[in-house]
Amino acid sequence: MYKSGFVTVIGRPNVGKSTLLNHIIGEKISIISDKPQTTRNKIQLVYTEEDCQIVFLDTPGIQKPKNKLGEYMLKVSKSTLEEVDIVTFMVDESMKTGRLDNYIINQLKDIKTPIILLINKIDKIDQQQMDKLVSKYDDLNMFSYIIPVSAINGTNVDKYVETIKKLLPEGPQYFPEDMITDQPERLIISEIIREKALEYLKEEVPHGIFVAIDSIEKREDKDLIDVHATIYCEKESHKGIIIGKRGQMLKEIGKSARLDIEKLLGSQVNLQLWVKVEKNWREKENKLRYFGYK
Repeated sequence: MYKSGFVTVIGRPNVGKSTLLNHIIGEKISIISDKPQTTRNKIQLVYTEEDCQIVFLDTPGIQKPKNKLGEYMLKVSKSTLEEVDIVTFMVDESMKTGRLDNYIINQLKDIKTPIILLINKIDKIDQQQMDKLVSKYDDLNMFSYIIPVSAINGTNVDKYVETIKKLLPEGPQYFPEDMITDQPERLIISEIIREKALEYLKEEVPHGIFVAIDSIEKREDKDLIDVHATIYCEKESHKGIIIGKRGQMLKEIGKSARLDIEKLLGSQVNLQLWVKVEKNWREKENKLRYFGYK
């Protein structure tokens, strides 16, 4: 019997959703950062074995929106709860349930879909603390399974996948077995560049960044791919920070991104980056549509 289905992974920002999914898929598709608003779109990641196919939906972290982009992200996250076979709710090792976790728990109370709770970052706590956490969430009587994991170390991630298999319905293979994401190559490349920008830049800049891929062209005479991309930001002052003194910051972002893009494409890459200002684009519906947030 072949089993298949769709599994959404939700939780507040920075709880480890993308780290978990990249570990399962074995490729870096979802970008990882310790800053909020890292994942902006719903990304489908495909895990295929001989007897099953699991389509994971990595969604933006659920948080109170501050602008039109935030409203779009919240809508994306909440809509997936109605579309899937299994909901995965991820929390971290904190004993205190924060405001956003409580908000998500309230959203899940009326969901009839099976819910797996993952307690992430257990590498940071001892067994006694972990038992207390499991007991605390078990008392809510909401979850089909509670699994403590460490997404960064891979602890109990196999157990999570096996648990999904138990809950999956019988179904078809939705995607070819060698396909790991529904995202086009250029979107993955733009997300890699944005991840590197998030890593290197000051706190106030990253949320206003969008990366557009202008062109990807393979050279006929050698094993080299030219990638031209534009980093959009919201203020002239941010543009200066992104470029850096004598262009050093932009060089660092480009160098780091190029290494990951080369792994993705399996080829040498010549990455050229430009920086442009698009004031308050996160508040403009036409710009959100133009940048692909539909």
